[in-house]
Formats: sequence, C-alpha cells, structure tokens
Amino acid sequence: MAWRSHGTDNASLVTALTRHGILKHRECIDAMRRVDRGNYVPREYATYEAYEDHPLPIGYNATISAPHMHAYALEWARELCSPGAKVLDVGSGTGYLSACFATMVLGDDADSESAGLVVGVEHIDELTQSSIENVKRDGKAWMLNRGGLALVTGDGRLGWEASAPYDVIHVGASTPSVPRALIEQLKPGGRLVIPVGDSSGQAMRIIDKAEDGTLSERTAMGVIYVPLTAREAQLGRF
Repeated sequence: MAWRSHGTDNASLVTALTRHGILKHRECIDAMRRVDRGNYVPREYATYEAYEDHPLPIGYNATISAPHMHAYALEWARELCSPGAKVLDVGSGTGYLSACFATMVLGDDADSESAGLVVGVEHIDELTQSSIENVKRDGKAWMLNRGGLALVTGDGRLGWEASAPYDVIHVGASTPSVPRALIEQLKPGGRLVIPVGDSSGQAMRIIDKAEDGTLSERTAMGVIYVPLTAREAQLGRF
C-alpha cells in the first residue's frame, strides 16, 4: 500500500497514508498535517507532484524521499519524540522531515526549558540554505528563531557533536556500515534509524541503545536510498 498513498494536496496525502496504515499514531499524523510537503520540494513540483508517493529530485544528486518513507520514519521514532527530546536528522535535504520532527519535540511552548531540539545536518550548503527558506515558506520561522530547529552544514557521517547526545538519530541516506560517531552520539535509551547496505541491497535498521550502552538491532524493511557519502563524491567530482 505504501506506494499507493498519493494525494492532490497535503491533507489528502496524509489521509491516504493513514488509510493505508502507514501513519498510525496521532503525533505522527499531526506532524505531517502541520508540515506541508509542497513547501519543501522544488517549485516545479510544488503544485501537484509534491503530494504523490514517490521521491523527487532536489538537485545536487540528492532526492526528497517518498512520503511513505517519511511517515515510517516518524512512526519508528515516535515513542522517543515527546516534547523535550533531541533529534538528529542526517541528510536533512529540503528540511521537510526535520520540520516534522520539530513539531513533535517542541511541544506547545517552544520557549519553555523543556522544549526539544532538532538538528538537521546536510553536507551540501546550498541545500542547507534552501531548506531554511523552505521552513520559512511553510510558516515555521519561529522554530528557527527560537532555537528549536537548527539546519546546519556538515558531514553527517560525523553526526553533530555540539548538540549530542540525541534521543533519536535518523539517517536519510544509505551507508555500508553504521558510522561509529552516530552510535557514540546516541543517548542511552535512544534509537538510531538508518538504511544500511549498498547497491546490491539495503535494509532499514532500527538500533536501540540500552541504558548500559549495549545495542540491539532489528530490520524494519528493505529500502533503496542514495548513498551517504562525501560532498565531493555526491557532486561527482571524482
């Protein structure tokens, strides 16, 4: 049912994802209702194709994932994304999923000491800058202004140590093995959602870190993601 969850606007997209059982919980449904995907895709796709259930190119050999994959990501992370939590979104691209996470962790009062934080890290600075404009276009500049959402440029394979540790780390690109930095920056009791594999096959791995630091893993599903790689390699310079 995943790839059949098409809509003609944001509301009908969310309705389709819910009807097909991909979006299940109120927090995730509300997040995708409040963040309009049409504001986070290139302008040529914004009026209609933004709400179809497939990836779209965003330039720089990158894509925005299909809506059903974002919905799954929110559901896998949901139980750890209560207000006050910290989330790292690696490969944040257009800023869409980072904004969805932010609606979940900031709560009703982003000025309170308990308000959470979402860091979206993207290694193509041009995408970082456009993602900031996307968030503003979506009427969510307050997330940036109050410090609850930070969209930064950096090598996501190294995480973002300045704001670690994180309750949730989501990775939006595939890697042959799990970067050690991401495990180290995961809070005890936290969860890492990451596609692992290469061109011969990939699987979405859910990695939980227990309070004593031990790790447990499970496979959620087979996936196809662009690789998590160096900036120069993504841009095709070698």
